[in-house]
Amino acid sequence: MAIESEVKLRDFWVSPFGQRCRIALAEKGVEYEYQEENLSAKSELLLKSNPIHKKIPVLLHGGKPVCESLIILRYIDEVWPGKSSFLPSDPNARAHALFWADYVDRKVYECGTRLWKMSGEALDAAKKEFVEILKTLEAELGDKKYFTGGDVFGLVDIALAPFTSWFYTYEAYSGVRMEEESPKLVKWAERCKERESVAKTLPDPMKVYEFAGSLKKRFGGK
Repeated sequence: MAIESEVKLRDFWVSPFGQRCRIALAEKGVEYEYQEENLSAKSELLLKSNPIHKKIPVLLHGGKPVCESLIILRYIDEVWPGKSSFLPSDPNARAHALFWADYVDRKVYECGTRLWKMSGEALDAAKKEFVEILKTLEAELGDKKYFTGGDVFGLVDIALAPFTSWFYTYEAYSGVRMEEESPKLVKWAERCKERESVAKTLPDPMKVYEFAGSLKKRFGGK
């Protein structure tokens, strides 16, 4: 990895949004300082670096903060070009990739969270919506190795890959069977985990499950 002593990432271990940034930095070969954030008592540095949303992840490069994970991914891609870009050079193909990265942002996290937080009719509604999301993503993936096409591990793959460590939690709490509903997506997830950048970043699915369980109890769930 290239030595970039002025690169720091304020993050939280289980955050899929922070994991995106870690995967991207690893893909580009950028060495950085990882700084774990206590979300129950947010640091002054975090609040100063991201005063609007007050959220992780925050990338600090030369003391200057970059916020919001998809923006951070594009920043990493531009500052450290590396061997290949996360986005296609063709404007239309690039816009297409940005659309699907935004789709992941808007749909997967929010609906997936409802799978382990909700019960009753709210859970049933979340399950129905989540299956639709899976099938939509699978249709876009098609028979491609990665979402960008070919051997290019791109922006959409990096945006979605961290959520694969939540697949077990989604199944355990909702009954959604990932392999039955979206077998191509599950195979894609396996391919992603063969990459060193992903394998070294994603947490053990059982630890994610335990974390979700502790949050559920905190929220008053059973």
